Amino acid sequence: MSSRAWQHPYVNVFKHLKVEEWRKASKEGDVTTYMDKTLKCSVFRIRGSIPASNYILLPKTSSQSLGLTGRYFYLLFRPIPSKHFVVHLDIAAEEGQVIRVSFSNIFKEFKSTATWLQFPFLCGAASGSVYESTAKTAKHGLVGPAPACVRWTCLMMDLRYVLSVYLNKTHSHLKSIKLCANMTIKNIMTSDLLLDPGLSFTEFRQAGVVLPEGTGPMPREMCFPVPKGSSWHQLYDYVRFPSDGVKMPFDSIQKGLSNRAPKEAAVEESPLREESRGVTLSKPVQDRVSLIQQITTPKPSAKQRSLLRTSSLPELSSPLSEHRDSLRSASQRSRAPEEDRVACHEGDGVHVYAHYEDDDVSTHSSGSEEIAVVNAAVPRPLPLPSTKPAKKQQKLLPDPILKLRRIIGFGGATMRCAVWANDGEEVVYPCHAIIVSMKVSSGQQRFFVGHTDKVSALALNTKSSLLASAQTGSHSLVRLWSYGKGQCLTMIKTHAHSLNTLSFSYSGGVLCGVGKDGHNKTMVVVWNTQHVPKGGVVTVLAKAHTDVDIQTMKIAFFDDTRMVSCGVGNIRLWRVRGGSLRSCPVNLGQYHSLDFTDLAFEQGHSPDRQPDDRTLFVSSKSGHILDVDYVSVAITKVRRLLPAQQSHSLRREKRTFTTGPGIAVNSISVCGDFCVTGSEDGFLRLWPLDFSSVLLEAEHEGPVSLVCVSADSLSVLAATSTGNLGYLDVSSRGYRTLMRSHTATVLGFSVDGIRRQITTASRDCTVRVWAMDSAQQLFDFVSDEDDDAPCSVAFHPRLPVFACGSSSGAVRVFDISTSSLLAQHRQHRGAVVGLVFSPDGDHLYSAGSLGYLALYKASQPEYHVLRVLGNVVAQGTDRGPDALAVSSDSCCLAFVGPTEYTVTIMDANSLDELMRVDVSVLDVESSTLDSALKVCFSPSSLSHLLITTSANKILWINRNTGRLLREVSEAHKDQCASLAVSEDGRYLLTAGHNAVKVWDYNMKLEINSQVYIGHSEPITQVSFTPDQMGVVSVGDAIFFWDFLSHPRDAAAVSLRLPAAATSPSPLSAATGLNGSRSEAAVPSGRSEGSSNGTPRPAAPRPSSSSLPTLDINSIDKTGHGASSFLSLCDEDDEDQSQPGPAHSPAPRHDSFLRVTERAGAGDSLTALANQTRAEESEEEYKRIRPDCYKHFAPRYKSSVSDPGAVSPPAGQEGLTLKAVVGYNGNARGNMVWNPDTGLFVYSCGCVIVVEDLHTGSQRHWLGHSEEISTLAVTHDAQMVASASGGGASSKSLICIWSVQTGSCRNSLSYHKGSVQSLAFSRDDLYLLSVGDYEESVVALWSTHSFELLCAVSVNVPLHEARFCPSSASQLALTGSNAAFFCYIHTRGRGAELQVQKVSVPEKVGEVEVTSLCYNTNSVLYTGTNSGLVCVWDYNTQRCFMTWEADEGEIGVLLCRGSRLVTGSNSKKLKLWSVAAVQNLRSSNRETTFHQERNTQVLVEQEMLLDGTVVSAAFDDVMDMGIVGTTTGTLWYINWKDNTSIRLISGHKNKVNGVVCSPDERHFVTCGQDGSVRVWALPSSELLVQFQVLNQSCECVCWSRPVEVCEPGAGVCVVGGYSDGSVRIFNVDSAEMELKMQPQRDTVCALQYSHHGHVLLSGGRDGVVTVSSPVTGVTLRIISDHKGAPITTIQCTSKLYKEFGLEVNELWLAVSTDRRVSIWAADWTKDKCELLDWLTFPAPSPPKDASNLPPSLAAFSPSERGVVVYTGYAAEKELTFYCLKKKQVLRTVSLTDWALSLSLCFKERLLAIGSNRRVLKLIDSSSGRFQDFTQHSDSVRLCSFSPSGAQLFTTAHNEVFLWTLRGL
Repeated sequence: MSSRAWQHPYVNVFKHLKVEEWRKASKEGDVTTYMDKTLKCSVFRIRGSIPASNYILLPKTSSQSLGLTGRYFYLLFRPIPSKHFVVHLDIAAEEGQVIRVSFSNIFKEFKSTATWLQFPFLCGAASGSVYESTAKTAKHGLVGPAPACVRWTCLMMDLRYVLSVYLNKTHSHLKSIKLCANMTIKNIMTSDLLLDPGLSFTEFRQAGVVLPEGTGPMPREMCFPVPKGSSWHQLYDYVRFPSDGVKMPFDSIQKGLSNRAPKEAAVEESPLREESRGVTLSKPVQDRVSLIQQITTPKPSAKQRSLLRTSSLPELSSPLSEHRDSLRSASQRSRAPEEDRVACHEGDGVHVYAHYEDDDVSTHSSGSEEIAVVNAAVPRPLPLPSTKPAKKQQKLLPDPILKLRRIIGFGGATMRCAVWANDGEEVVYPCHAIIVSMKVSSGQQRFFVGHTDKVSALALNTKSSLLASAQTGSHSLVRLWSYGKGQCLTMIKTHAHSLNTLSFSYSGGVLCGVGKDGHNKTMVVVWNTQHVPKGGVVTVLAKAHTDVDIQTMKIAFFDDTRMVSCGVGNIRLWRVRGGSLRSCPVNLGQYHSLDFTDLAFEQGHSPDRQPDDRTLFVSSKSGHILDVDYVSVAITKVRRLLPAQQSHSLRREKRTFTTGPGIAVNSISVCGDFCVTGSEDGFLRLWPLDFSSVLLEAEHEGPVSLVCVSADSLSVLAATSTGNLGYLDVSSRGYRTLMRSHTATVLGFSVDGIRRQITTASRDCTVRVWAMDSAQQLFDFVSDEDDDAPCSVAFHPRLPVFACGSSSGAVRVFDISTSSLLAQHRQHRGAVVGLVFSPDGDHLYSAGSLGYLALYKASQPEYHVLRVLGNVVAQGTDRGPDALAVSSDSCCLAFVGPTEYTVTIMDANSLDELMRVDVSVLDVESSTLDSALKVCFSPSSLSHLLITTSANKILWINRNTGRLLREVSEAHKDQCASLAVSEDGRYLLTAGHNAVKVWDYNMKLEINSQVYIGHSEPITQVSFTPDQMGVVSVGDAIFFWDFLSHPRDAAAVSLRLPAAATSPSPLSAATGLNGSRSEAAVPSGRSEGSSNGTPRPAAPRPSSSSLPTLDINSIDKTGHGASSFLSLCDEDDEDQSQPGPAHSPAPRHDSFLRVTERAGAGDSLTALANQTRAEESEEEYKRIRPDCYKHFAPRYKSSVSDPGAVSPPAGQEGLTLKAVVGYNGNARGNMVWNPDTGLFVYSCGCVIVVEDLHTGSQRHWLGHSEEISTLAVTHDAQMVASASGGGASSKSLICIWSVQTGSCRNSLSYHKGSVQSLAFSRDDLYLLSVGDYEESVVALWSTHSFELLCAVSVNVPLHEARFCPSSASQLALTGSNAAFFCYIHTRGRGAELQVQKVSVPEKVGEVEVTSLCYNTNSVLYTGTNSGLVCVWDYNTQRCFMTWEADEGEIGVLLCRGSRLVTGSNSKKLKLWSVAAVQNLRSSNRETTFHQERNTQVLVEQEMLLDGTVVSAAFDDVMDMGIVGTTTGTLWYINWKDNTSIRLISGHKNKVNGVVCSPDERHFVTCGQDGSVRVWALPSSELLVQFQVLNQSCECVCWSRPVEVCEPGAGVCVVGGYSDGSVRIFNVDSAEMELKMQPQRDTVCALQYSHHGHVLLSGGRDGVVTVSSPVTGVTLRIISDHKGAPITTIQCTSKLYKEFGLEVNELWLAVSTDRRVSIWAADWTKDKCELLDWLTFPAPSPPKDASNLPPSLAAFSPSERGVVVYTGYAAEKELTFYCLKKKQVLRTVSLTDWALSLSLCFKERLLAIGSNRRVLKLIDSSSGRFQDFTQHSDSVRLCSFSPSGAQLFTTAHNEVFLWTLRGL
């Protein structure tokens, strides 16, 4: 079948396969044959509601292949009226890939992937029918079901064209065909001939027509019958693809403009017969075609540009001329695409070329005005007259009108590319697709422009004469540049993608590159570049493919043929010999698994050593640095950089950001004197070559990705992964930042013309302020939260103030001079898409993505809101950040809205509507609705409003009358993203995709525009600078352009100046007629020809010295340090003393941006090293968490608290917290018990529980928002102290509670991290708090005034603190390898804390001293993480005894008299008799370790508990006590009876389900640990626990017995497990009754039917199984949701004949793909029918789809027949759907996505849990709600009891029981 001979001239596919026998073909579903009356033959008909289930497949199986090589595919078919059809073609490409090409009238638009093309098919109608006449002018409904009058159609598809143009593949053969319902098929044919369906073979022979080569008549068996006197095209449709018709939507398959079939041959076979095709391609295809044309089409010479005018295109004699259609009209030619040719007459020949740039202008009258229509398509055919001489074209001057001056940006594809040039005078680095060369001394930039994608690698030869650069992407190539001239010398096609490494040899004659080939294998290529500077070619010396990973590869400087590479798990030496490239690996031994990052050769030369006798230094991500001997190919030495490594001045290294024990070394560079490393912890370090000590170090704010030593060894270049580039001057120890940049797309900008500053907002959640003259960053505003990221900015026209709009809808106004927040408003709920000041500075306007428009009074400091309008701005974020436009006279405001088809003009002072313009009706000939994108006002003197549209047009509207004045079509290849008009009204600036375009505003030239490229990503905003001498464009980076336009004469300009500026100026003569200026006319402080940002008058004049400028010194006075990133102070410290404005800072919940001011760039390391925190006396470094469980670590939470949540007023709460189930075993010392008063307090999450041990009742103290770490109680039991972390951006919180009232008496905040321990002094006058390992600070507070008396910092982590029971001024601390004895010295009202550190004895070893307790007889006991107990005399501070008390870490010590209790992580609790210890201390003070333990201490009793002991409290005689463990259990311990009883029990791990029993006497929970627990109500006591090992219980429910004799009899709980099993447990007998396996995967949802007859379970695979709860037999399997996990199953009762169905209950199932199925069932009759199927739309999910909210639904208990749904959608809302009306009744907006949902039987209330730790109670009828923030993590579950009186909620392992009071 693979031979081509038998397939010529055509193949009748149905006849070849004998389809009617179904041996070589297969059918599925409703496939029949019938006699068609039109064709008068038998045809196949395929019908069915689901096309995928009704089809014909050719050949029979997918493993076979048709092997049809014909270029053209012919399908004779007729779509079934009012139905959809689908056709799939599997086409094999020469490259070995199979491409699926599908076309259908289901598809709305063209879609493509690497292996699948989907084309919309537009069904035609009979000629003259109503459908045909209306479809031509219809604005919608182009694609859809076939019309009733659809005709038989012959479809011809050029398979070679489809693969070549759309996927750049070569067609091989057709593999298979799949014809799916609904359609009727006559036959299929393939051929290499272009056949005319209107010409039969019989007519061809009778007429004797000679057809051109490559064409032919339609074969007899493929013809449609044509009665005499009729025409084929009147009866049938001929559809060609590619077609010549109007292509809306793009790339659709439809009938062309003419019914006649063009009879041209293939392009390559007969180029003279090729007719220009009017094909409008989609943007991906346009880009590909444009690229091919740029490569293959030669540029026209100057002679060709001087064209001769002809009245029409010259006629070409051709045999086909008599058969061709007439030439297209001029209007049709103006819309020709890029592949059209232009024929030019020169002499006797005809020349054909493309890319002729011109604009076509025509006018037509509309009413009383003339409308100018400009077609800006470039290129296109032109009428060329030949009788008149050519004249010089009028074009936009000067040419060029823009010149790129400066770019702010670094990196793009990589942050590891930067090199020194010219011996350290210049730095070369990439900025996305442009290479920048910057002079270090002046900051002046040069640019190397030519790459079409981001630059991924750079290399510069030693002489700085030849620069090599590589770009990433599919079109990866290498460019070689003359570095001095900035010209590209040659390009090298690499046949690789993602080229990531380039290296020049020392001589520059050899270049080595590393990348990935088409099979994703590493490819190494070595080129000979020796002759390139002289115009020679580049040759390949050697090439190799390898499977090893290569991160870096460098050519040895002593031999051009030798290279060294390193990567993951390998270091290899390479050599070029005999045209081949071979490698040798270094034996790494135990280091074979390291990830090597960079390498460097030892420099210098010694006469007694061979040139290759050198050491190779290789760095790794694990911190190892290997010394490799190059000659012996062996490792000679290994070093490792550790976070805790002690360096010079005994300082601790900063801990790494992202790695483990070792600090990842990302880059290494070596010179003759020292070595430099750049590491992941942000440090650049200088080392001697033996790495014995650190010579110099510089800290950056991000990981250092590159270091490079200059040739003179005086400077070290450093780059960071956060987009910063700078260098360290080794001699002066000064650091200078060369470039800072955004790390993500720049969304928008605004320019302050007075102070020459620009502010930018970026997707990296920062707002930055830059100096325009120096490109230095002045300020850095950082958003704390991703959902509150800045998205638009606007500078005040006069003041040093800017406004910022965020994605959360907040608008904030900042004063730069004081670094303060002036105002904050939240008038928007969606993102702020427009933000602009009026030019007079009186008003500020903001627009939101949900349609709101707000007006603020900008002349007042508070920025009061004057007016807010809803639903006036078009919704969506695609029009940001400049969705609003204000006229220059501050009178009018314009925007797109209220719909995308209209533009509204309002009064700028009152927001009263003045006019609406409907852009959708301006083009009556368009087949689609045109929508508006952006608006812009012209200068007030012109009274124009410019509008860009989705049809790629620019419209000029009279802003007073709304009339259309001018129109420019095809302004860009893509939609116009931004536009601006110059102040003099002469120029228009637009941005489309990656290009900036400058236009003549009046559009009266022959060439009206100039195009400028450079951006590698779409441009988001473009604008003129206020002085009109520059242009700024932003996207991937910030581009500053000089605007070189010729100024108007003085008379013209003076008309627009204020009176003060019209007086004669002595400098007016400085500007000549040609626009040049003398040196005297250049404003001071700037170079000629550059933009300085100040408003430009009529003639340039010196800028006034009185203009306000940014005082650098005043910025430093605000308290922030220098502007370098090398700062040893903590920028996040909020208590740092900062002299500044008198007003207080904004509250924390209102704060948005953290200001990090950047004032200069030349700060030295010496000055930076002296910066310290205000409250500390020594420098601070990141420390490693100690290796002991005693040290508290907060549980990791992905959620953050909602600062916008507002708690209801006291006494008006709709919910009251009744009970907390569980105890937080993750905290330390978070349980206190006073046996005298009976006070019993413990914590669960962020709630403090006060429980009465006699009655079991609870009180709850609420005040913390984070997990509570520890508790302490005063000795009189009147006060309790609690501590919790403050989150990532605030300090820890210590609350002091009154036991009597339960109120918080005071709140203390000092520690930055968590609080490890709290302790009250014996007289309760002092409170001591201990910080965690990151801070190690001890704070002493007064309990009288709660003032901080003193704070002491130690250099090791601390774990616990205790006061001496006999002295209120003595206390002790435990820490790493030491005990600390402290004394309080009072001085008046103040106090000092004296600390004495005493190390543990040497024989104890290196340990963590974890716990301690005092005895009354001057004895101190301490426990260690090795299980030892050390006994100290605290008077002499001497350890005199030790013994091994446990095999695990001792975390709890308590001593009363002669009895000692130890608790450890071995789960053991031991009671010791230590009476002999006191005698030993008294009798033998010098003897410490030589006593035997058995003669001193004895174990009296021992208990094994269920987890590690974390807290304990005992009575004075140590008979009874309470102990807490990590499993969440509190035990009552009685040593006398040797008993242990559970007091409090809870889940240790995540709770997956909570349900109240039908009789509300119990509730059940299930957890990730595999347990199912049944609790009693209302006592919340644990009754029974069912445990399944090694499984997670994912869901749980209660049984509903069919017949119940008495309440509670035979009640069962059912659990669904992660292995797909379901277990039924009997609560009364505490036994498992039945185990079944209904699911193959995890059981996600479980529910009994309403009457209890069956059990429904939903799995992760989307299958719902109906099982018998008695036998366990599977009764029914429902696969409608298959493929998406089931989230919810719910059952409810139903009236017997409700909805017209005789069933007695309803149930629903919800899956994660936002589908809800509603079923009606009567299980006693085995009846189950689908009642309704709901699918809720949603936008495209983000990349991290795992964070999407779940889909949730439930039957409304208060509204019969209503289903409530919430899930991921375009809006955060609840949807109420009526099953009877089949429509949405209402929606209720939410402030956040719902994670859980429960509906209450009472008052139409419902509960919602969110990821922001908020439980929301909502009245669904009125929308009223209340927020409850008592949980410390996401509220994953909420469930009302059947009566609605109680609500159960969970967050991780917290279970809360609430009582409902109502709203």
